[in-house]
Amino acid sequence: MSGASVLFDAPGPKARRLSRILSAVTAVVVVAGLGWVFATLNAPRESGGVTLPGMFDAVRWNIASDPEMWGFIISVGVWGTLRAAAVAAVLAIALGIVLSLLRSSTIAWIRIPTAVLIEFFRGMPVLLMMLFILLVAGTGQYWAVVSALAIYNGALIGEALRAGLVALPRGQREAALSVGMRPLQSKMLVEFPQAFRQMLPIIVAQLVVLLKDTSLAYIVGYPELLRVTLNNLGSFYGNRYLFTLWCIAFVFYLVIDLSLSWFARWLARRTDRRYHTGKGPAADDPTQGLLVAQAVASARESESRGQG
Repeated sequence: MSGASVLFDAPGPKARRLSRILSAVTAVVVVAGLGWVFATLNAPRESGGVTLPGMFDAVRWNIASDPEMWGFIISVGVWGTLRAAAVAAVLAIALGIVLSLLRSSTIAWIRIPTAVLIEFFRGMPVLLMMLFILLVAGTGQYWAVVSALAIYNGALIGEALRAGLVALPRGQREAALSVGMRPLQSKMLVEFPQAFRQMLPIIVAQLVVLLKDTSLAYIVGYPELLRVTLNNLGSFYGNRYLFTLWCIAFVFYLVIDLSLSWFARWLARRTDRRYHTGKGPAADDPTQGLLVAQAVASARESESRGQG
C-alpha cells in the first residue's frame, strides 16, 4: 500500500472522471461569472438623461497616463501607509514581548491583570480604539493610528509568544535551572529566544494583517493609501474616475500584501527546514540555549572564585 493511500482509498476511474467533470463545470461557472461581472460593469448607464460610459471605457482610464497622479499616490498614500505600518509593527512586537513575559509570570498579581488587559485589547475593535485615542488623548491622526494598531496587534503577538513559551519542553527550563540560572534568566536566555524563533512566521503573518488595518485610518482622516486615492484624488478628478482610483488602490494593496505574505510563507518554510529537518547551521545544536546557560553559570563560578 502506497503512502498516498494510507488514510483513504485511491480514486478509481469513475471517481477521477467525476472529478474532472466537476472541475470543468466549476471552471466554466467561474469564467461565466467573471464575464457577467465584466459585461455588467462595462455596460453604459443612464443617469439623469445622460449616458455614462462603462467602467472599463477608455475615458475612465486616461488618468493612468498622468505621472503627477502616480507620484502623489506613492509619495503620500503609499508612504503614509508604510510609515504607519512600520512604526506600529515595531511597537507591536515590543509590546507583545513585554505582555508575553508578564502573562507567563508565576506571580498571580502580575499574570492575572495582564491576562485581563490582553483580553480587553483583543476584544476592542481597532477603529474604536483609534477614535478613542484621537478624541480623548488628542495625539493627532498619525499617532492615534499607530497607537491603536500597536496595542491591538501587540496583544495578539503577546498571546502568540506566550503560546510558544508554553509549547516548549519543560526540560529546557529545568536544565537551565540546574546549571544555576535564575527563573528570569532561564526565561530570557533559554526559553524566550526559542519561542520567538518558533512563532516568527505567525508574527510576520500578523504584521501583514496590521498593514491591511491601516486602511481603517481613512475614518480618522490620516492620509494613507485608501484616503489619498478615493478621497483626495477622487475629489480632484471627479466621480467619473472613482472606480479607476479604486482599482489602482486595490492593486497597490495587493502587491504590498502579497509581498509580505510571500515573505511570511518563505520564513515559515525556512524556519521549519532549519529547525525540524536538520538543515542550516542552527539545527546542528538544538540545545543552543542551554549552552548559553552553561556559559553564564561558568562565568558566575569563575567570578566567585576570583572574589574568594
